[in-house]
Amino acid sequence: MNTHTVEQSAFIHFFTANTMSAPFWLVVRLYLGYEWFMAGWEKVTNPAWFGSDAGAAMQGFVQGALGKTVGLHPDVQMWYASFLQSVVVPHLNAWSNAIAVGEVLVGLGLIVGLFTGVAAFFGFVMNMNFLLAGTVSVNPIWLLLAIGIMGARRVAGYWGLDRYVRPYFARKFSRMYR
Repeated sequence: MNTHTVEQSAFIHFFTANTMSAPFWLVVRLYLGYEWFMAGWEKVTNPAWFGSDAGAAMQGFVQGALGKTVGLHPDVQMWYASFLQSVVVPHLNAWSNAIAVGEVLVGLGLIVGLFTGVAAFFGFVMNMNFLLAGTVSVNPIWLLLAIGIMGARRVAGYWGLDRYVRPYFARKFSRMYR
């Protein structure tokens, strides 16, 4: 078996692998988790976003995005508008419910530090979709924070439930692949 060594700068190592950076990532996680949770909670408690009659707010959001496809440099690209029209519009209720619940779950995952990298990834995916739909707002900031958490996933959840769950899964799955 060959062993290869990859060098990493001390700065990057500190923020992505050193548990001394865990307090920094705790603050980032709590901020981003709170924001995601509150955004999702607002949607879950709103019948226009969540429930059997959901989809009204999503309809407005999609129509607004589709309206941004005009001009020489449109805010929404035609390929994404096509995705919205062919995949999202026929299933507004399901997408609306999934977004509302997804935002709450991303927020909870980040707040308690459970599956931190996965939660940050799904937050990243939602932010990318909001940006592709032409909604800027806080999405670039949240996107960058999610990228940071994904990169530091080994220590971002150290002051959280990942500290206990990650070793459990490492032991469980290492036995599976022996």
